[in-house]
Amino acid sequence: MPNSISWSIIQAWFSQTLTTPLFTIGVENISLLWIIQVIVLLIIVSIIARAIKRFLKEYLLAFLKISEGNREVIGTLSGLGLGTLGYIIVLQGMGLDLASLAVIVGGFGVGIGFGLQELTKNLVSGLTLLAESKLKVGDLIEFQGELGYIQEISIRSTVIRTFQGSQLVVPNTDLTSKTVENWNYENCQGRVDIAISVAYDSDPLLVTEVLLESAFMEPEVLTSPPPKVIFMNYGENALSFELWVWVEHIDRRQVIKSSLNFIIEYNFRQRGIIMPFPQGELWLHSLDDLKSIAAEKQIQLKSTLTETLALTPTLKEFLQQFTCFKRLNDLELRGLVEMGSRRHLKMNDIWVRQGEYSDSFCIVLSGKINAIYETQKISNRLFTFDQGNYFGELPLLLEIPYPTTMIAATDSILFVLGKDCFQTLLNQCPHFAEDVAEELAKRQDVLQDYQQQLKKMGLMDEEDLKNPVAWIRQRLGQIFNLKL
Repeated sequence: MPNSISWSIIQAWFSQTLTTPLFTIGVENISLLWIIQVIVLLIIVSIIARAIKRFLKEYLLAFLKISEGNREVIGTLSGLGLGTLGYIIVLQGMGLDLASLAVIVGGFGVGIGFGLQELTKNLVSGLTLLAESKLKVGDLIEFQGELGYIQEISIRSTVIRTFQGSQLVVPNTDLTSKTVENWNYENCQGRVDIAISVAYDSDPLLVTEVLLESAFMEPEVLTSPPPKVIFMNYGENALSFELWVWVEHIDRRQVIKSSLNFIIEYNFRQRGIIMPFPQGELWLHSLDDLKSIAAEKQIQLKSTLTETLALTPTLKEFLQQFTCFKRLNDLELRGLVEMGSRRHLKMNDIWVRQGEYSDSFCIVLSGKINAIYETQKISNRLFTFDQGNYFGELPLLLEIPYPTTMIAATDSILFVLGKDCFQTLLNQCPHFAEDVAEELAKRQDVLQDYQQQLKKMGLMDEEDLKNPVAWIRQRLGQIFNLKL
């Protein structure tokens, strides 16, 4: 009996506590129970608004194939709008007259506006980022020295996942008001720069050749645009160069840069190119022992370099063996080396198939290349191009596909020039264009093989074949805008 009485007293006290008015807003008495009910209803409205936002963003709008940025904007605005409407309905449904609170709410709004100014800016900036879609989830960006992928774009902030594995949370106002480097805006391609210093007695032409050869040895380096060597300046202790290469995935630039540094260091050692170090003065009392040691080291070094260079001729040495390149000076040779590239072929590697187009002018530096004419019944070798020969000029001149399959008869090295680079060389070196015309004229047997095809195309007649040098000069002038 006493227990039941005490329990009734507790219930009465608890009920009175919940229902007793604490204060009045307008005509509505606000009690603890009223506050609890409003909080519960507002939580329910928030959950429903979030669910609607998620449904719109991840299902309905995705099904309609709307972009991710626009899905985020539409979903967020819809969620905010429905949430705000739900809050108003809950408050009015609980008897609160919002019209009578307009002045009070306005006053609070001014204070809250000043207090939440940064939050409002971030909100607007977030909507701007999402609507413009210039920055998207998955983009590789560089911001204030940090490189990483955008993991999430929310209304207030953006999360960037760095290569160290950390998450960088950046307010959206920073992303809209400061410079952001987006590597994914059109594609993931980018340029990697390698700074190189060499001793003052180094041959710039040889340095250019080795750097370009090193670039083409790295599989991830693109051939278009081609690598480029820049002579930066004369340093205090060295000649300063930069190797510019373009890669498909710039996010791998540190790995690619490391690989290129290893390749360059190896090739420099093979070619005897020395990378210098800061120099200073040292005063010694006796030089006899030092001179003898230095002389021995110098003899060993020269012996090593002689053996190495004898095994690996430079591209300059290769090219100067050919008649058409003997008249080029070092500056012209450097331009030629920079425009072209070495290509290594194993035996039976196919350079181009019969019927395919190729815009390359190829010089055989070593090895042999067979020209194979193929039909359904036979496969016949028509020509063999060995060291010093070149091919590809006629398909360039005639703008037709290759009439034969070009296949390596042995391990071979080609020096390859693209059509644009070939044109540049002809424009810069008119005497080289004359040499090409004369060399082509010696190969009338090849022109005769093309004769029927050329006649059908209206490019050549019997008179042209009688004077092939004039016809070749005319074709060079028409295609490459040359005056010969």
